[in-house]
Amino acid sequence: MKLLPSKFAAAALLSATPLFGSQSGEPEAGGAAFLLLPVGARAAGLGQAAVADGGTGESAFWNPAGLALIDAHEFAVHHSSTFASDNTALSAHFNANGLGVFGASAYLVDFGSQDLVTGPGAPVGRISPKNVELLGSFATTVASNLLVGINYKLIQFRQDCSGDCTRVPSVVGTTHGVDMGMQYAVGPMKELRLGVVVRHAGFRLQLENEGQADPLPTRVQVGAIYTLTLPARPGSLEALDARVLVDLDDAWGEYDSPDARVGLELGYGDLVRIRSGYAFLNSESSGPSVGFGLRIGRVAVDFARAFFDSSSFDEPLHISLRAIL
Repeated sequence: MKLLPSKFAAAALLSATPLFGSQSGEPEAGGAAFLLLPVGARAAGLGQAAVADGGTGESAFWNPAGLALIDAHEFAVHHSSTFASDNTALSAHFNANGLGVFGASAYLVDFGSQDLVTGPGAPVGRISPKNVELLGSFATTVASNLLVGINYKLIQFRQDCSGDCTRVPSVVGTTHGVDMGMQYAVGPMKELRLGVVVRHAGFRLQLENEGQADPLPTRVQVGAIYTLTLPARPGSLEALDARVLVDLDDAWGEYDSPDARVGLELGYGDLVRIRSGYAFLNSESSGPSVGFGLRIGRVAVDFARAFFDSSSFDEPLHISLRAIL
């Protein structure tokens, strides 16, 4: 694979998997490291503990089984700004009246443009690295307590060049992958929900030759949510509830040092949601997060901010806007 731009390499340091393996020194994620960056303000505010969560289009990026809990049609846009890139995702999900939920999403990670300098003097060109992910999703209820979901994904790394591109030509690498997940509810009110998902399983991302192709950062994740709902007071339109979320995940085939994520959410029905979490990650993005959600009628907006424990990089802000039809 080609030498990654400095912004891209730095972004990989903040993902859930290091850019380089701890023993072999071979790239583990390379051009597909962007798949490990969090998408959606709801999950980001909960410390990225989202494997057992559901009910919104964000589940397409965490565990597609959670899409089966969408009870209407939803259109959403998710945006986050980091020190290295501007990340935007668009999604649409449709409830097919008993058949399940179908959806499509597009995700762009834009690292901006950088000057090409070959020596003293003015730049001779510019490169514009970016990543693209296109998802097709389906989720359904197999039994009253069991949900299953799958994503098909087209994944692309692009490095577009303009000007004198003799030394750094434009390159495009494309590959394909899948996510497969399940969720199972326990209890008379389904207050405990368990989730498991395999994410980013697929073919290597190849830019130049097969020997330099990068494997996708395949992850195995398990999680749980426990919901405590308080009875609504007389005259109250909504009930108060509290949710505790816990996730564990590790690279496929490597289960000796899993990442852990915990989240806590307090809510007044769907109207107001207050979130906090902590991501115990084997990377520089480990740290706490906070979030806030508000829904008025058929429009919902969520905000989240992450705080890194040890990194000097700017901390990301996440914003999600959803329309429920």
